[in-house]
Amino acid sequence: MESGLRRRSENPGWVLKGHAGQDQVDFGQAELHTVLLHEPGSSSVWVGGRGKVYLFDFPEGKNASVRMMNISATKGSCLDKRDCENYITLLERRGEGLLACGTNARHPSCWNLVNGTVVPLGEMRGYAPFSPEENSLVLFEGDEVYSTIRKQEYNGKIPRFRRIQGETELYTSDTVMQNPQFIKATIVHQDQAYDDKIYYFFREDNPDKNPEAPLNVSRVAQLCRGDQGGESSLSVSKWNTFLKAMLVCSDAATNKNFNRLQDVFLLPDPSGQWRDTRVYGVFSNPWNYSAVCVYSLGDIDKVFRTSSLKGYYSSLPNPRPGKCLSYQKPIPTETFQVADRHPEVSQRVEPMGPLKTPLFHSKYHYQKVVVHRMQASHGDTFHVLYLTTDRGTIHKVVEPGERERGFVFNVMEIQPFRRAAAIQTMSLDADRRKLYVSSQWEVSQVPLDLCEVYGGGCHGCLMSRDPYCGWDQGRCVSIYSTPWPVLQSINPAEPHKECPNPKPDKAPLQKVSLAPNSRYYLSCPMESRHATYSWRHKENVEQSCEPGHQSPNCILFIENLTAQQYGHYFCEAQEGSYFREAQHWQLLPEDGIMAEHLLGRAHALATSLWLRVLPTLTLGLLVH
Repeated sequence: MESGLRRRSENPGWVLKGHAGQDQVDFGQAELHTVLLHEPGSSSVWVGGRGKVYLFDFPEGKNASVRMMNISATKGSCLDKRDCENYITLLERRGEGLLACGTNARHPSCWNLVNGTVVPLGEMRGYAPFSPEENSLVLFEGDEVYSTIRKQEYNGKIPRFRRIQGETELYTSDTVMQNPQFIKATIVHQDQAYDDKIYYFFREDNPDKNPEAPLNVSRVAQLCRGDQGGESSLSVSKWNTFLKAMLVCSDAATNKNFNRLQDVFLLPDPSGQWRDTRVYGVFSNPWNYSAVCVYSLGDIDKVFRTSSLKGYYSSLPNPRPGKCLSYQKPIPTETFQVADRHPEVSQRVEPMGPLKTPLFHSKYHYQKVVVHRMQASHGDTFHVLYLTTDRGTIHKVVEPGERERGFVFNVMEIQPFRRAAAIQTMSLDADRRKLYVSSQWEVSQVPLDLCEVYGGGCHGCLMSRDPYCGWDQGRCVSIYSTPWPVLQSINPAEPHKECPNPKPDKAPLQKVSLAPNSRYYLSCPMESRHATYSWRHKENVEQSCEPGHQSPNCILFIENLTAQQYGHYFCEAQEGSYFREAQHWQLLPEDGIMAEHLLGRAHALATSLWLRVLPTLTLGLLVH
């Protein structure tokens, strides 16, 4: 499929379902709302649930374990049974303790967890919502705390972005956002401390009510971290540096637009240049197709610094709206009034690259994303995206390295749980090279370097195009498992040509004797979801199964065996210039009595092939 100049493979190569390298631990009960905290480098994961905080430990080479602490609701009066619960919605490391905040029977409160003890901190409005369904975002930076959570249950229904702890408590004006759904917030330390910014990403109702206009608009907003509020009584408690810009994620070549922001992941530049931080956004459209667009913080910063204001045609006041002041003073009233009435900048934030198009778009409905920057054995740097789907699986997608000529490849689909369920949270530990994911039933640790699942010898290993894996001493191994470089492909179009043996081994011959006029199935497991599988008899292709074929096997059904249908049958896998003989069968004539016996065995064999493949699919990993 083409998207600009970027070629991609949309379907996952291999499917993995359950794996020895994965660890899963059950909650012991259904947890409909969870929050997960993982500290990089640690083998532990904290998860907040209903009236409990769980501590999962995944030590290397040992069985995973779980401990729990009860934090029940402290209020006795509640409207119904569900309101009586305490749903933990926030976990944050604060000093030597762990701050845990929850709904507490609609009286949001916090507790400090220290050395296994739970210390109540009382009601703390703005740290937890009144209900677990509320859209909430809390950001910590030193002694400062920022929150999107309303403080009053009934008279504070307009969502705001607040500074609830710090130099001055501030909130956004009620007119600058329309029913926002907050996605992500971050603080960016710029070249001068006074210029430090808060960026937050959200989607809101589209002010354009044209029936053909999208319902949602995706945004990024900026605030100056050092904002002191305004001079007048109307602006003294409000953010005076608020501006917002539209995030564009569309492909002009296919006329596809993706307006609904689902998730954001920020990947810092390894050299520490804040402008080169990559912002990965997952978007969807009304048909639940998805796209990933990549932006840079430098481009976002430039839009806010240089763009005019939408709908404002006079000269801008001085200081211009959105400008951070080097001196600790309130923003002049005129500047606040202009920005408050015209909070959106005219220029839109477009994706990186000369074409300003998505990195890729897909028929799958993606919901969350994390990105791992890694260096392959041959030295190239890759960005590997892990995207959750609405089916409770994770797609592992490789963004091209500098020498890869725009090749985006969906390597693998992972089902991380024993019990299929929607993924509620996902966290990446780049140091330990693990993913931590939770559902309502369990928490799972998933290694990033799942290499032993790739079959097909050297060719299958390299054709997976998995940058974590390479061929070494007759095995497909993790590049982190050996102190020396392993064989990896530097040619994404024809990786198999790097193997010592340029041609894969032929399939062993299997024979079966059958009576005339019998029925028979030939079944060929589709190990790669990027290859086309074909059954060939003599010079004729009898059955062809394209990439994306719904069944895990490519099946040739012979309804009524004639004399011309005896002979050799080859199942052949083709992907680009890569060709492999996957199976070779010879059908031989036999007398009727023996044929009945063999036909029974043939049906049993076909069934066993299915039974051997289907459990693999129920585990959860699509492999190339």
